Amino acid sequence: MSKEKISASIDSLRAEIESLNVEDCAAKVRLEGLVAELESQLAEPANAGAAGLDESVKELIEHFEVEHPRITGILNDLMVTLSGMGI
Repeated sequence: MSKEKISASIDSLRAEIESLNVEDCAAKVRLEGLVAELESQLAEPANAGAAGLDESVKELIEHFEVEHPRITGILNDLMVTLSGMGI
């Protein structure tokens, strides 16, 4: 069930990435990298880079919490789900 929740969160995150302004280009690149990392983690959980993934999510939350609260909410949900899965 957690993988389904993560997949749904990734889909929501993609939609939010598409809605970012042009001036948020660097942020889009970072978010797209995170999405790729999450998908890789879901495909092969044994190759976990969990520490780096956790840190990436935390940094992105700090970056987006004021200007993009929806993205922050999605990222928070992802962190809780990943933590519950032991990732």
